[in-house]
Amino acid sequence: MYDQAQLMRGTLEGCILKVISLETTYGYEIAAKLQQYGFSEIKEGTLYPLLVRLEKKQMITSTFCPSPLGPSRKYYSLTLEGKQLLKEFEVCWKEIAKVVNTILEEETK
Repeated sequence: MYDQAQLMRGTLEGCILKVISLETTYGYEIAAKLQQYGFSEIKEGTLYPLLVRLEKKQMITSTFCPSPLGPSRKYYSLTLEGKQLLKEFEVCWKEIAKVVNTILEEETK
């Protein structure tokens, strides 16, 4: 059986950057959006270490804001470096997807 989790790890950071680029948001909401897009196996335990890593690499910043439903939430937004990395990811992903799709669509000879 193919290990889908291994493939996801390689693309998840770029997808997280894209979700954050659409609007300043918090972890639970990022996880929910990723699940909506089809990353059904995404759990907060997978997401938060990636957010920490992206913040340490200065691709995202975070601020605590009051929540209407309880304690403050940590909201994430992209830095200029994060925006650049997202652009690079998008170009790279499109190139890889094109190659993989070409190979997968090849008929058996």
